[in-house]
Amino acid sequence: MNRDVLTVPNRARYVAGPESDYAFAQGNAREQGLGEAVLLRRRGTTLGWIAVTPPSDVADHFGVVSDRWSNARPYVLPGYCCAAIPDYQNQIEQSNALMLGIAAGSSPADLLEQSCYSERLHPRFEMLAACSDEGDPQEIETIEFDVMDGDEVIAENLWCKCSWLSYENDDASLRFRFSFGMVGYEDVAADVERQLYAGELTEALFPESAIISNDTKLEQQLCTVFGVNKLAYVERIIYFNAPNGGAHFHQDVERGHLGVIFAQLYGRTCWAACSKNDLMDEVEKFVRNRENHVALQALLMDEAAFKTMVCIAEDRSQLSEVLDENDNNLFDLLLNRCPQFYQQLSDNGHVYILTPGDVMLLPQKNSDECCWHTVCCLDDFAGQALSFAMRGIV
Repeated sequence: MNRDVLTVPNRARYVAGPESDYAFAQGNAREQGLGEAVLLRRRGTTLGWIAVTPPSDVADHFGVVSDRWSNARPYVLPGYCCAAIPDYQNQIEQSNALMLGIAAGSSPADLLEQSCYSERLHPRFEMLAACSDEGDPQEIETIEFDVMDGDEVIAENLWCKCSWLSYENDDASLRFRFSFGMVGYEDVAADVERQLYAGELTEALFPESAIISNDTKLEQQLCTVFGVNKLAYVERIIYFNAPNGGAHFHQDVERGHLGVIFAQLYGRTCWAACSKNDLMDEVEKFVRNRENHVALQALLMDEAAFKTMVCIAEDRSQLSEVLDENDNNLFDLLLNRCPQFYQQLSDNGHVYILTPGDVMLLPQKNSDECCWHTVCCLDDFAGQALSFAMRGIV
């Protein structure tokens, strides 16, 4: 077992395979002195049963954060925003109602016409057109806004994009992403001012965002870790991870950004998260182990594909390039649909459970020094979370 896991809270242990029932998994968890066993399932794939380990006794969380951040590794601040959540309970419930309305087929723009939203938008933000991209089956609706100072427009083309997280019919996970400009074409990191306005828009529609953005103590501690004078939370996303849903393995590198802060407000999620270097180590180790070859061949169902995977895993520079490709179905199967691989990730301390109030920090320096991560919903209802990019500003 990785020694460094002893200093990382919220770690989860793999207690039973996907074929096991709850009674067997819970018995294993109990024997190991762990919490309740929960089933890890995402987009039609059951990955096994996990249980959270006892709380870690860490005297200086941010001292550990600094060390792990420099190595592109994630860190969990357990219960960090628990005290703030009750103050925003009404807004969290309001956001949950918004999500349920959209899941039932209502237009996001129509729902945002309600007084509770329009009163917070006015007079700073003017809601303009709502549209949807017919070429993007995940997009539900994009709503555009202008930023106003009296009658004067001071920033144009901010938007809130509401999208499904996957193509699965039985995955109701969705997200609200806030940004500006032409999606996928403009370098948003170059325009700090509109990034900040988009952050203000997020707080107008989802006031619970302030649980993170208004925490001055958190900002000061993170500034010390990052070596910056002031921190901004940009490219904000409000997540609703639903049963059978969650994001596949990916990284969130974007020019000008330091990394991502994720705060669980409602419900529970499971994360597999590690630096790219650690992920490549795990892939190499897994593919090299002959005991895993039967599972890999069954997963790939193609002898040629299996041999290709073995060759790539033996060449670290090629493996790095392949992981960075947008469409890599070969390793996507291993990273997202192999129970034995998740057991190995857990054994080596890369799997975590987040509950309401927990905060996770994900370094994203560049494509080689970044934290890869994947998320699963652990409940029979959709939870809510905040996910904000962080950047240092002058």
